[in-house]
Order: sequence, then structure tokens, then C-alpha cells
Amino acid sequence: MKITVINGTEKHGVTYKMKEIFLEQFKKDAEITEYYLPKDCPNFCVGCITCFGQGEHLCKDAEYIQKIEKSLLEADLLVFTSPAYVFHATGAMKAMLDHFGYRWMPHRPAKEMFGKRAVIITQCLGAGGKSTAKDIKDSLSWWGVSYIKVCSFKLMSEIRWDKIPDKKREGFAKKLEALARKMKSIDYSKPAHTSFVTKCKFLAVRMLQTGLGKDNPEYTDFKYWKENGWIDNVRPWK
Repeated sequence: MKITVINGTEKHGVTYKMKEIFLEQFKKDAEITEYYLPKDCPNFCVGCITCFGQGEHLCKDAEYIQKIEKSLLEADLLVFTSPAYVFHATGAMKAMLDHFGYRWMPHRPAKEMFGKRAVIITQCLGAGGKSTAKDIKDSLSWWGVSYIKVCSFKLMSEIRWDKIPDKKREGFAKKLEALARKMKSIDYSKPAHTSFVTKCKFLAVRMLQTGLGKDNPEYTDFKYWKENGWIDNVRPWK
């Protein structure tokens, strides 16, 4: 089993501790690859649209993005973590997700993503955990991922792990360990179910791409859809 983890911060704080508790049950049996932001994706997407028009391999940050994407596509389980920064994911997480705009369904989604499973772990002092998770979930769902579990926590006291009351830390650990057991029990040889909503998004975009292709058969995204057979009867899910 392969797990790819995208950490929204390099800080080894509360979110890091929560992620480690979740991963503990997988460490003996899984190959875990982790990325820490912004170290492993240090630059902002500048909106040059090179990835859309000419190809993602020509992105100015391709050396970082292609490495991360390879890990994401090869993984059985995706884990994204981020503390809430002013009600949203960290700027580093947003910067990385922006680079993957070309993988959204209206452009060139990777067929492998439609069978992936993902876990999002967030924490906040009092509020913002859900909106932080949504920042990440929006991208995952538009990449084609249907199976997404969110584990969000409210600290309501301290933002330093060792200062959080023991009872509260035990509650966090219990919830994370239960989720880990559930995710570990899955048969990853079988792709995750693709939801009705994801299929509707895909089919709506298929109509869009069909129209764009009539106007410009050489349009990069249309050619990608055509080559995958998606304009016809092939679908990226089983």
C-alpha cells in the first residue's frame, strides 16, 4: 500500500501530531511519502496558463509539481493536512493546489484520481476547520476523487500540543485512530466508488468539451478528452 501525505505546513505542531497519530497504524505495512509545504513546492502559481495551453511539463515549477503529482497518482490513499489560517488552508497549501488547476475536470483530469480515496485532517482554535477542509476538498472533488473523509478538530484552549489537556488530546487520538482503522480495513485493490455528483460533473464537462472541440479540434483539453475516449463512451471510472 502506498500513501502520499501533503502537509500544509513544515511546522511540527498540533496538526503534525494529529497526522502522526493517524499514520501510526499504517507505518509497518505501507510505503509513506510525505511532502512539506512550502519547502516541497516553494513558488506561487503566477497564472501564466502555460499548463493549460501548452502542457504541464512546461510549468516554471514543473520540477516540484511533477514530482508531487507522480506520488499522488501512484498512491492508494491521499492524506492532506492543514491548520486553519484565518478560516482557510495555509497559503502554501493553496499555492500548491493552484498549480494543479490543469487537473480539474474542465481541463485534463487524471483518470487515476476517480478511484482514489482521501483523508483531510484539519484543526483550528475555535472555528475555521470546516472551511479549511473545504479548500482542499474542492480541489480533490474536481480532480475526480469521490471518497473523501474529513477529520476536523477544535482545540478551544491551547495551540501547543503539550499544553492541551490530556483528556482532550485523548479524544483527538481516539477519533483519529478510529478513522485510521476504518481506512486500513479497505481493500485498496478495488477502486473507490465514483459518486453520482462526480459523474454528473464529468458528463457536464464532456458536453462542454464536445462543443469546444467542434470549434477548435486542436484545443489542448479537447484533444486530451478525445485521446482518452471520454468524448465517446469511455469513462474514467469502473
